[in-house]
Amino acid sequence: MSDKNNQPTVAVYYFPNYHIDSRNEAAHGEGWTEWELVKSATPRFPGHQQPKVPLWGYLDESLPETAEKQIDAAADHGIDAFIYDWYWYEDGPFLNAALENGFLQAANNNRLKFSIMWANHDWINIFPYKRGTDHTLLQKGQVSLKAFEEACDYMIRNYFVHPNYWRVNDGLYVSFYELMSLIQGLGGREETRNALEAFREKVRAAGLGELHLNAVVWGIQNLPGERTLENPAEMVKDFGFDSVTSYVWIHNVPMETYPTVSYPEYASLAQKDWSRFREQFNVPYFPNVSMGWDSSPRTVQSDVHANIGYPHTPILVGNTPDEFRNSLLAVRDFLIENAATPPIVTVNSWNEWTEGSYIEPDTVYGMQYLEAIRDVFGMRKQHPGEYKGQST
Repeated sequence: MSDKNNQPTVAVYYFPNYHIDSRNEAAHGEGWTEWELVKSATPRFPGHQQPKVPLWGYLDESLPETAEKQIDAAADHGIDAFIYDWYWYEDGPFLNAALENGFLQAANNNRLKFSIMWANHDWINIFPYKRGTDHTLLQKGQVSLKAFEEACDYMIRNYFVHPNYWRVNDGLYVSFYELMSLIQGLGGREETRNALEAFREKVRAAGLGELHLNAVVWGIQNLPGERTLENPAEMVKDFGFDSVTSYVWIHNVPMETYPTVSYPEYASLAQKDWSRFREQFNVPYFPNVSMGWDSSPRTVQSDVHANIGYPHTPILVGNTPDEFRNSLLAVRDFLIENAATPPIVTVNSWNEWTEGSYIEPDTVYGMQYLEAIRDVFGMRKQHPGEYKGQST
């Protein structure tokens, strides 16, 4: 994305499980969406704030009018881009209607950039998870070279041709969630390197210029089936990635107390990772800010909640809009002090309702999380010249 005023770019992850998809219906029943878990959530201990209730109601994100509402709210509050969690398995796409039927059909989608993060992890049945049972694999995250190439062709044909696809340093931004899954599916490091270079060549051959390949890096297993990557800096360099970022704080910072962890204290630990990752990798690191964490809606509500692993995890508390604003101020200062090039921050997330990390308006704080982004970043975009970083 080109920013003539050299302002930081705010890119927010979007989790698209709030519309009907045939795979979900096969697993959970007709008409099922993850709103069912949001509605069913209950307090699991004294003071636990559940259920979370969306201010706008339980919207169908595959409708253009829903996307239009979301786009206007995001753009009006200083957000530049949505990064859609994007799913493609051996037999094709999953959860793509939020982007394709919603965002891309919205009359105002030129107000916001969009891009994709290939969420290439195993899809496990945690909707909800019954304590003490084996995790059921619904879709395998690893894909063969054939499926990888089909996915690349699909991206080029359906997304990259859009004028508002997000570019970073003039490259089409595509992020990969789990490098180890990518490597294992494609057959090894050399095969992965070759596949990624072939992806770049496909984009050039289509007359679309260059790719900007981004890797999500993390050190703590979260979802069942996730595989920790050894020597991530070496892998990033070997595969020719252009940048790295994070998806959510809990991927990198242990939650040491139960049942709750203080958001302000946790945020200060997460912020230390920004400098660590900046030094660890030979490519730009885009720091991440997370709004919160509470994955209890993905557990069977009648089960006793305990610290036994995802989705039974500690819960961040004290993540008020003011504390979220403090995290945004910290990341803005980090970008300025480190002359970050390009100056980009990723935010978790627009709508991870069942993981307790969302900035979409709810009935407790209304628009205040969005207003925090506007206060820290949006106002500066209205008054250029205050920020001295580099453009994206």
